[in-house]
Amino acid sequence: MSRYDSDLHHRRSVRLPGHDYSQAGVYFLTICAAERLCFFGEILGDVMSLSDEGRIVKEEWQRTAEVQPNVVWDAFVVMPNHMHGILIITAPARGVSQYAPTTSNHILRSPSQTVGAIVRGFKAATTKRVNILWDTISVLVWQRNYYEHIVRHDDDLDRIRRYIANNPLRWALDRLHPDNMPTQP
Repeated sequence: MSRYDSDLHHRRSVRLPGHDYSQAGVYFLTICAAERLCFFGEILGDVMSLSDEGRIVKEEWQRTAEVQPNVVWDAFVVMPNHMHGILIITAPARGVSQYAPTTSNHILRSPSQTVGAIVRGFKAATTKRVNILWDTISVLVWQRNYYEHIVRHDDDLDRIRRYIANNPLRWALDRLHPDNMPTQP
């Protein structure tokens, strides 16, 4: 068992009780790589240089807004072992009732349009592509959960956008940097 999975059965939800995550809103997300391994690239001269895996993450993050009619992406950054992004649900999606091909290239659209379902779809798409890249079928790319923050006002949104833009500059100080994470006893 890894140091990050030791609390697997003792996790508490970070979701806001009673909040409907399918409703229109703005959400700040942080999604971490499995074991927080740095396989999305590296910071070179305060700039994120994406690996092939990191390019897949970026492409799938951008593509999600194309296949989710009620989703808009705002600022985002792919870091060596995690990503931050602002997801905007523009309106509750209604009328999608089953998994079904929605375009000529058979992109599947989830009937659930919650933040969790959108993140799940993103994680599944990136994991599938990374496993193809690595010529395997079973490599875990993402940690089990993700962090989200409901953005409630413009000042909060502006602060988060600055945080995302400056994240590569502050990588050495980031709590997700491998040198800053606690070691297993």
